Amino acid sequence: VQLQASGGGLVQAGASLRLSCAASGRGFSGYGMGWFRQAPEKEREFVATISGSGRDTSYADSIKGRFTISRDNSKNTLYLQMNSLKPEDTALYFCAAGRPTMRENEYYYWGQGTQVTVSS
Repeated sequence: VQLQASGGGLVQAGASLRLSCAASGRGFSGYGMGWFRQAPEKEREFVATISGSGRDTSYADSIKGRFTISRDNSKNTLYLQMNSLKPEDTALYFCAAGRPTMRENEYYYWGQGTQVTVSS
């Protein structure tokens, strides 16, 4: 599975962005998918995860209520709708495929990352 993240950009605080992650290869619906992010000089951290069917989701406390993870298995695409963005959301955002958990080491495939920058 190859993953290509897109949709990042430079926005002002309070704005919205939608990230996409297009998957190529077979079996997309069989993978849990996740979003992670890495801010400058910080470790990569969990953002959100979704089960293969899309029925089950889980979020980091820092973004709960502002971000929504979703997927369209007919399009082999994962999404992250980000609302009410804050400067502390500035990071490189990665999508990943594997098991739908918060743990990085349970994901087998990673995209290249898309940069989100939120100005105050």
